[in-house]
Amino acid sequence: MGKKILGISAFYHDSAVALVVDGRIVAAAQEERFTRIKHDHNFPRLAAEYCLDEGGITPAELDFVVFYEKPYLKFDRLLETYLACAPQGLKSFLSAMPLWLKQKLHIPREIKKALGGSYKKKVVFPGHHESHAASAFFPSPFEEAAILTLDGVGEWDTATIGSGRSNNIEILKSLQFPHSLGLLYSAFTYFTGFRVNSGEYKLMGLAPYGQPKYKDVILDELLDVKDDGSFAMDMSFFNYCQGLTMTNKRFAQLFGGPARSSESDITEREMDLAASVQAVTEEIVFRMARYARDVSGLPNLCLSGGVALNCVANGKLLREKIFDRIWVQPAAGDAGGALGAAVFVHHQLLGEERKIDSADSMSGSFLGPKHKNADISKFLQDKMIPHHLLENEEDLLEKVSDAIASEQVVGWFQGRMEFGPRALGARSIIGDARSEKMQSQMNLRIKFRESFRPFAPSVLREDVNQYFELDEESPYMLLVAPVSEDIRVQLTAEQQQQMKEPNLIQRVNVKRSTIPAVTHVDMSARVQTVDEQRNGRYYRLIRKFKEKTGSSVIINTSFNIRGEPIVCTPEDAYRCFIATDMDVLVLENFVLYKKEQPAETKEARDEYIRSFKLD
Repeated sequence: MGKKILGISAFYHDSAVALVVDGRIVAAAQEERFTRIKHDHNFPRLAAEYCLDEGGITPAELDFVVFYEKPYLKFDRLLETYLACAPQGLKSFLSAMPLWLKQKLHIPREIKKALGGSYKKKVVFPGHHESHAASAFFPSPFEEAAILTLDGVGEWDTATIGSGRSNNIEILKSLQFPHSLGLLYSAFTYFTGFRVNSGEYKLMGLAPYGQPKYKDVILDELLDVKDDGSFAMDMSFFNYCQGLTMTNKRFAQLFGGPARSSESDITEREMDLAASVQAVTEEIVFRMARYARDVSGLPNLCLSGGVALNCVANGKLLREKIFDRIWVQPAAGDAGGALGAAVFVHHQLLGEERKIDSADSMSGSFLGPKHKNADISKFLQDKMIPHHLLENEEDLLEKVSDAIASEQVVGWFQGRMEFGPRALGARSIIGDARSEKMQSQMNLRIKFRESFRPFAPSVLREDVNQYFELDEESPYMLLVAPVSEDIRVQLTAEQQQQMKEPNLIQRVNVKRSTIPAVTHVDMSARVQTVDEQRNGRYYRLIRKFKEKTGSSVIINTSFNIRGEPIVCTPEDAYRCFIATDMDVLVLENFVLYKKEQPAETKEARDEYIRSFKLD
């Protein structure tokens, strides 16, 4: 067996572990899935146990353990920033110190302790954006490509442009803190009333409801953007260097009043702010991408870092035709840094050969735990849960496709859990995209979240261009594409007026296409293409649905409620099923119907929701 490398990201956002053996990604998972603490930043002990168990490896057998960034260099940035702002920022500085002094400055000790003391070798520390760049390029399907990494901040870097060739990556240019596209987007996330580091995708979903009225204000007052996409921020409007908030009073004065308080009504201002910062983000990404093409001279692009999860920008970047092809790391945020750190050591430091997969080497991002039918059967029988075993897959697909076609909501739990923030058909809630009531029903009665949030479609890969203006595959749900003109619905005068209503539910309920449940207000959709090689049974389910209905599209949203991580175990899935208005739960070959479950569901729901801190 070749080199065995464990990559770890921890202590900031979405702690995770990845195991790479002889260059092959064996397992990867986020700690939150095991602890049930959303965005768990603590040391990923349970994720490490899973990855080692999946690989059949003990800690003592590991050749390398790799941490995804350089803690001392990050601490240097923290100290230097505080000294530059002092005496402002003392409260922020003191709040950060205990964790640094207790854990973050002692990573090798923490790792060896978590691994039971049996790992005796050194811990390797690549740079934060080196880990992102490695996660973007090395698993990609390209022999060579330009690399663009964009996030909040690593040690000092907030964005890098690089190139990858064979088994080597090179960073060509970087942007440094405090000037950061990720932090700019997070500042507007905070100001519009959403939680930083988890609400950015809500801001992206809100943007199509508004107009980019503030784009010029942002570019004139907050940023000085150069032709190459680099920029300087006017820090007199921001508070994240020295305070515990992202923006300050001057920022509020510029945009007509204080930040929106969480859970209060969303006004036209928030919609327009979302549209404006999204437009600015896209312009900066396009400029950086053009510069990356120029300096690298390469026709393909790999993307990673938290900003790479902005699938609206990704889709528009693809349509700009700056690059021939684009590949985005499905776990583009800090969790993916664990994977990047491991493959960085294998290829870059050890010089091992890179075996390129024509699709990619992420195995569909299905890198988490799998649960056998025997284990599920024991759980159901021990808890005396009513269920049906359908051993024949054809029978299973018949039942489930019938349920979807009759507008029932299905919890779908199959195979290995996804690595990264997207549910891709292993831990998904699915429904009929043709249903006019499904979006609001699933948002309010299943997900317990804001009504304006769009749902993503899963579509058979071979049929994608029948429904969407997209010729590329999008297996990781990281590209937004326009809905095809052929399936759009001509709006009546009354519906056009309804689209202008301040009440977002009124806008959502307008039927805009023949697949209204996944068509956003701007006639776009965050597309997941599904093929049999990557998706197996999920592909065959959609194909069966097509046989019955003629439609190749279903809704796919993550199997969780607001404030909860995606489910990991059958127990997690059952609790979510019983506490929501889901109609059917499919656990591998077992089918459960809500109408057959015990009647005490309201108490179960209340207890379930109380057990999570909803953001």
